[in-house]
Formats: sequence, structure tokens, C-alpha cells
Amino acid sequence: MSFARQFARLASPKFLFPVAGAAASVGLAVSYSASVGHIANDSGKAFKGGDEWIDLKLLHSHNLSDDTKHLIFELPNKDDVSGLITASLLMAKFVTPKGSNVIRPYTPVSDPEQKGTIDFVVKKYEGGKMSSHIHDLKPNDTLSFKGPFVKWKWEPNQFKSIFLIGGGTGITPLYQLIREITKNPEDKTKVSLFYGSVSPDDILIKEQLDALAAKHKDQVKIVYFVDKADASWKGEVGYIDKEFLQKNLSSPSKDDKIFVCGPPGLYKAISGPKTSPTDQGPLTGILGELGYAEDEVFKF
Repeated sequence: MSFARQFARLASPKFLFPVAGAAASVGLAVSYSASVGHIANDSGKAFKGGDEWIDLKLLHSHNLSDDTKHLIFELPNKDDVSGLITASLLMAKFVTPKGSNVIRPYTPVSDPEQKGTIDFVVKKYEGGKMSSHIHDLKPNDTLSFKGPFVKWKWEPNQFKSIFLIGGGTGITPLYQLIREITKNPEDKTKVSLFYGSVSPDDILIKEQLDALAAKHKDQVKIVYFVDKADASWKGEVGYIDKEFLQKNLSSPSKDDKIFVCGPPGLYKAISGPKTSPTDQGPLTGILGELGYAEDEVFKF
């Protein structure tokens, strides 16, 4: 079965992760909010972990593909940083003409130290209320955000090696980890990313990923999987399967960690789904079959 069918057939568009490997409903947003407190040293941070919704103005957007946009929003003050850490996300909200709140999680692709603006890469899904709304935004339009909501707090050299398994729009928290590790010369963590997309044109933030891999050849390894490609494609064709992971993951070890992020079908195939935002659920799928323990895998 192809990568796209393997990882998309189980998920209707409204449940696919918009950009982050995180829950996409109002109820789950409340669970996130209840589980995350204020971030220390809030001075100069746009988002401080409270319940306040902050309207950000769209500064600019441009198309990355037919269905994906890169959007840049202005923070409240030009010297503000976002207030996010690796790896965390924001909730976005808009109100429909009928007065209903639509809330979804989004992981920025900009560096947490970036001042004055915050960047997102958003893929539009058929029937996706939030992604359609975001794609329709024009410069100077606003969107409400709150957070941050910390999924995994990275510390330098937490593990000797990490393995990142992602599909489609689940790349953003994995990219956060790669960028955070490689920008710190004291962090010696080895990173392997296995990332699946429908086609080469659908690989999100590939330019940034390739630049990091080229600059840190001894530390970062990336293998791309696509559902379809022409003869010029140098990566893998198909889906991330048991045979590949058995060959390319290290043996189960407390020194290493596997992070998974993607649409529901990917979780089902690779690690099993999360039970809730605060409950990782049992480890099943390929990683369970290969003998990894639940504390050796984290599902974004």
C-alpha cells in the first residue's frame, strides 16, 4: 500500500493535524490549557501561558505549494519574542458567522528567539474550517492565539540519539527539535529524521531541513519518503515500514528516544494513537512489534 493510502485512509480531513502533531478540537484545547502553567521570566514574551487570547495581525503570506502557505504574523511589540520553547505550540481561534468558536493547534516554524514576528506553515484541507480560514486571510487581518502549550521540554544532551518519525504536516515539532539541537554547539545529540509526504513538492520546509542536514552532516541524517515521484527523485518511494525501521533505528535503549508526529494513520501504523493530550496511550504498531518500551517513544 502506498504511503498516502497507508497514512491517510484512516483519517478524515477534519481530524488531520493542521501543522502540529496535536489535538484539533475545542475540548482537547481545554485539556492542554489545564495542563500547562505560566512560563517563567515573561518579560518581552508575547505569550505567557495564560488563558488570554491575543490577536496577531497577518504581515505577509506566500504559497509554498497549491495547498500550503507560509504565513508571518506580527507580535504585539517589535522587540517581543513569541514566548515559546522547544517543543511547544499555540492554539489559534476564530469565530464563525454563526458565533461558533473554531480552535486548532499550530506549531510555529520560526525560531523562538525571533523578534517581532512569528511564522507558521499551514496546509489547507478539504472541509478544514481553520485551515480554509487561515488561507483566506489577507495582510492586516487578525487571528487570535493563546499559549504556549509545551509538549516536550527539550534539554541539551537528554539522549545520545533521537529518531524522528513524521508524516505530512507533523513535521513542525520535529523541525523544532532539529533546529534547537543544531544551534547549540554543546548539544551533541545525534538526530535521524524519517519523513513521509505525498510527493517531493509536498515536503514541507524541505529547504530548511536540507540546510541543517548539510551544515551538520555528522549530526543530522534525513530520509524522505514520498508516495510518488519521477526518476529524478533520490529518496525513498512508499511508506515508512517495519523493515526500514528495523534497519535504521537503534536497538531499544534508555539512551535514545523516538518522537512520532503526523496524521492519525501514521500513529496507528507506527506507534498507536494517543489516548488524550495528556495520556500517551499504549505503544502498539511497528514500534511495539519491534520491542520498544512506552517510555522510549513520545507521541506529539
